Amino acid sequence: MGSPCISAGCGEARGRLGRVAACNCCRAMWNLRSSLCVIVVAGLMACGHAVIAADGSLTPVEIKPSDVGMPPADFEPALWGEGEPGRWTVVRDQTANDGIAIEHVSTDPHEDRFPLAIYQLLRLENSEIDVRFKIVSGTMQSAGVAVCLRNPGSFYAIIASALEHRVDLILFHNDKIERIGSAEAEVTADRWHDLKVVVNDDHFIASLDQKKLFTTFDRTRMKDGRFALLTQEDNVTRFERIRIRPLPNSYNPQ
Repeated sequence: MGSPCISAGCGEARGRLGRVAACNCCRAMWNLRSSLCVIVVAGLMACGHAVIAADGSLTPVEIKPSDVGMPPADFEPALWGEGEPGRWTVVRDQTANDGIAIEHVSTDPHEDRFPLAIYQLLRLENSEIDVRFKIVSGTMQSAGVAVCLRNPGSFYAIIASALEHRVDLILFHNDKIERIGSAEAEVTADRWHDLKVVVNDDHFIASLDQKKLFTTFDRTRMKDGRFALLTQEDNVTRFERIRIRPLPNSYNPQ
């Protein structure tokens, strides 16, 4: 596909010579933009920022075997509610795709407490996030992801519950919890599940194990923010194969 004309002066050219000049102008500006993109990507890599695939494919969040027994790199622990944020570490798990996973462990008895592991390298407005999770044990037996996270007190969360066999979209804001969307789902403890979340403008799409569960809207949606792994209270929960894809504003989900 040819490069689009991105200069207003190019569109004013007339006749054959004008069209040639316009194309040359566009080509030069397109090459300049490509060069700038290379410079920006190189700068991001040098500064420790995540580099997203240029073709729009899902980009994996790396979980390193060398980090086993340590907190996951590029994640910051946080908490919604009262109590301790729990302990997030990289562990070995023979049932995981790569034999390792990020695990949350806690013995804090506080209720209505949602530990978070916030990914620090990206801030997104529209995105698709895929993650595999396994609820090992715990009182509430729930896990999911937080999106549009401005701070640990303001975000949306897509939470799968093995206790209630459902997936919910919940807004956490101003010390309150509001359920925005929900659907029944076959969520089981001690089993890996694939959770997919699409956030685009004012709508959210949640899928579990390749099955779309619901599409819902929030007209007052908070826009850009970070994403985080999320669990609840004293759950032992594991996460792996975390992948992210930024979406353009014109994205139309299938």
